[in-house]
Amino acid sequence: MNTVETQITVYNPRAGSLFPAGVALERLCTGAQWGEGPVWIDEAQVLLWSDIPNNRMLCWSERDGMTIWRDGVEFTNGHARERDGSILHCSHGQRAIVRTRLRDGLGLTQDEIVVDRFEGKRLNSPNDIIVKSDDTIWFTDPPYGIVSDREGHAAESELGDNYVFRYDPRTRTLAVVSDFVEEPNGLAFSPDESVLYVSDTSAALRSDGGGHHHIVAFDVVAGRELTNPRIFAVIEPGLADGFRVDRQGWIFTSSADSVQVYHPDGTRIARIGVPEKVANLTFGGRDGDELYICASTSLYRIRVNTRGAT
Repeated sequence: MNTVETQITVYNPRAGSLFPAGVALERLCTGAQWGEGPVWIDEAQVLLWSDIPNNRMLCWSERDGMTIWRDGVEFTNGHARERDGSILHCSHGQRAIVRTRLRDGLGLTQDEIVVDRFEGKRLNSPNDIIVKSDDTIWFTDPPYGIVSDREGHAAESELGDNYVFRYDPRTRTLAVVSDFVEEPNGLAFSPDESVLYVSDTSAALRSDGGGHHHIVAFDVVAGRELTNPRIFAVIEPGLADGFRVDRQGWIFTSSADSVQVYHPDGTRIARIGVPEKVANLTFGGRDGDELYICASTSLYRIRVNTRGAT
């Protein structure tokens, strides 16, 4: 690992205490083609993330550095953990949500398909995923894994649209909670789960300068329905590919050249410059106060005076 030039901009006094004095951005490792979907495994003190075009999942730890955790993973993207510690994967290749139950640290059991169809039709390519406190699984399903063979397998959409889904593992039912977002990507709840944030990255595949690059906020009603969609923030430059929310409700989002930080009122309050295009990020570390950033070929880390919301 090595320290890189650290460019932190504080736009609002509310973010004045976010960064420890003398904090530095570290490049922990490199060698991916397009890093995505980081998830922290606290009991093993490791970070897992996807290298999507190379069809593998990588692992980083302070002791061992970067290693290959699994090969031939069918183009996984986002990941989340369930209450029992199992890892949920968004599989572009299988067009499914897949579960890996862990045993004795990172020991593996056979993967299980959690859900891969809606009303008999195959999903597009699940992209990002979160687990609510009631154990329901919420995920986005844009077309990025079926538009070519680079991050999945080229195919036609059977659904004909891109949805945000809610899956209830108790009843094994899958429901559309929103079709408002053109191409839903990253998603996260506010700390009290009264708001769901979903990014629209429909500009990603457009060569004409059209499409969206913003985050939409929804009110969550009765813990299961979304209402009142509104544009929370337009992300420039680049896209809000992936993001996380901290304990005070601040949104840490990817963009083309940085991690940008937003207050829940929609004000951009800080920016962490990163020398590669940022895809996604997560909180982790022994005290939960380290921000791990997947940016193109490399994994970066910076310490912050906050922790993730969950």
